[in-house]
Parts: sequence; C-alpha cells; structure tokens
Amino acid sequence: MTTPHGTVELRELVLPVHANHRGTLFAGQGLALLAKVAFLSARSLAQREVVMAGVTGVDFLAPVPVGQQLSLRAWVTRVGRSAMTVCVSGLADAPGMPPEEVIKGMFEMVAVDTTGRPVPIDSSYLHKETNP
Repeated sequence: MTTPHGTVELRELVLPVHANHRGTLFAGQGLALLAKVAFLSARSLAQREVVMAGVTGVDFLAPVPVGQQLSLRAWVTRVGRSAMTVCVSGLADAPGMPPEEVIKGMFEMVAVDTTGRPVPIDSSYLHKETNP
C-alpha cells in the first residue's frame, strides 16, 4: 500500500518524561509532536526542506495519560506557490480501549532553499494520471 505524498503517520508512547504534574501528556510535548509530524508531512509533499511559518490552531480535546499510545496523522490540505497547510489529528489508545481523538492542529509550512528563502513547490507529481 502506498501513502500519498504529504500524508504521514507517527506513533509515540506517552512516557513519564512527556508528562505534566498530573501524569498526562504535557501540552508543550504534545505541541512538539504535532509540529514534528506536520514538518514530516510538508517535507514529504514538497520533496525539499520546509520550515514552519505559523500555527493556525491547536486543540487539546482530552488528557492523554502516561502509558497510552498517541497515533498522529498529518496530511497536506492546501498547496500554494511555496506554502502548504498541514492538518494533524491525534488519537490516543490503551490496550483494550477504543482510540479517542485527543489533539488536533493546523500548521502553515513553507518550502525553502539552502539559505532558508521560500521556493516554489514542484507540484507536477501531485496529480499524476494513471493508465488502466
């Protein structure tokens, strides 16, 4: 099975080092994980280095206790000349429990050259036609 360019999945186990004083995922750690998967998604689509230009929004929907698995999925929803919008959704689950959406966010990412300047995204490969 192939994954479309710009779609990335990442799994993390919430460990005590990631937790706040209440034993749940510290918001700063959650935001770092969202940024990481957004970066990987944008770089996959752009096929070059990217930087974060902004965070449109992040919602922490439910606490994630230590020991739960956090599954993050990111996908590019908009491609401009050099910028992209990346959506991220996070599900938490523990053995024997159904997954629950616990975190989500939207990020603006920009394709850059080696000097950090914005460059156009080559989108010619995004909509390849296939012959039967």
